[in-house]
Amino acid sequence: MLFTKTTSPLKGELTVPGDKSISHRAVMFGALSEGLTEITHFLPGADCLSTISCFEKMGIHIEQTNEKVLVHGKGLHGLTAPSGILDCGNSGTTTRLISGILAGQDFSCTLTGDASIQKRPMGRIIKPLTMMNGQIESLTGNDCAPLKIIGSSLKGIHYRSPVASAQVKSCVLLAGLYADAPTSVTEPALSRNHTELMLNHFGASVTTQETTAAVLPEPKLIGSSIQVPGDISSAAYFIAAALMIPGSEVLLKNVGINPTRDGFLRAALDMGADITFLNRATQGGEPTADLLVRYSRLHGTTVEGAMIPTLIDEIPILAVLAAAAEGTTAIRDAQELKVKESNRLDIMTKGLGNMGVDITATEDGMIIHGGTPLQGAVIDSHLDHRIAMSFAIASLTAEGETEITRAECVDISYPEFYRDLRRLAG
Repeated sequence: MLFTKTTSPLKGELTVPGDKSISHRAVMFGALSEGLTEITHFLPGADCLSTISCFEKMGIHIEQTNEKVLVHGKGLHGLTAPSGILDCGNSGTTTRLISGILAGQDFSCTLTGDASIQKRPMGRIIKPLTMMNGQIESLTGNDCAPLKIIGSSLKGIHYRSPVASAQVKSCVLLAGLYADAPTSVTEPALSRNHTELMLNHFGASVTTQETTAAVLPEPKLIGSSIQVPGDISSAAYFIAAALMIPGSEVLLKNVGINPTRDGFLRAALDMGADITFLNRATQGGEPTADLLVRYSRLHGTTVEGAMIPTLIDEIPILAVLAAAAEGTTAIRDAQELKVKESNRLDIMTKGLGNMGVDITATEDGMIIHGGTPLQGAVIDSHLDHRIAMSFAIASLTAEGETEITRAECVDISYPEFYRDLRRLAG
């Protein structure tokens, strides 16, 4: 797909798709609840549809319309053995969270995913589930999918996770629903807390203290209504574009601003961004706001430490924003990006370098010396949706043509991304 520099500012209003993390969890927890769960503003991207497919194969009736998703839950012990392999597609969230649920069932199954999923590290969930008396095996012996899971009687544990990962934390907490005693997870830094908030919304007992989350076993979960806020990860691309392109003013409606997810906003504000928060509200424990974003002259910043888990998915677009800023931006402690859908640190460094950015890779991040005009280049998306969207935004300020190969991968999280971008760019 070819992109060229925009000749006009971005203008208008936009409601970005529903939050991917929350959409996944709403389907999962609805399936484990008794009665009907009604989900509005659900994200119909490929990843979330993989979650729906997996639970349908385990006997859950799920209705999808343009307005809502209806999950007819069967309770904590209502799932049935699938007739075949569960295919998680490209979704790490589906793979890791569903593993925690499957570990406590009374049946066995195998789950797999696409080529990318079969390279992503699953040892980080295999270890704690095994500690809980779970039986989970990497069929290729490399701690990656496909995974064979034999449902077992689980025991409660206190797990100290070596990584700040919401997927690992959520996997263990979901297994803890089926354990014989309370289960807790302590992280080195606080990761996104959607699981804790939503499980409590459905009737579980989840408590948090600093970086430790704990769940009591065998709750009675009750179907509920979930209004999914706009995904801050999807909004970040348009925030960056509006900040970078002179004369731009964009209003993004009903965006989730959960403090465990708002690191991109904080980093942008540190860089001098003009972002105004309007109409703050809370929906199901999740804070939201409308974001009014105007073009700004930006300067470099440093992003590291506990801030990294709060913007881990937004680091690719943050790198693009840093390239447009004056001065130096340092991103550290982000080695987790090497094991996402692609090695995002490596790909962003090479791609931005090809566009003329003075950028240096480090062991755990990158150093970006911004302010140099970008040049069009050929960019391989590596079938990574966040890579494709980040370079689509970079192309708006680049001289000449930018070609992004396999750009259709944005369907994973934002099927209408290019349409919305064209509309704001006129």
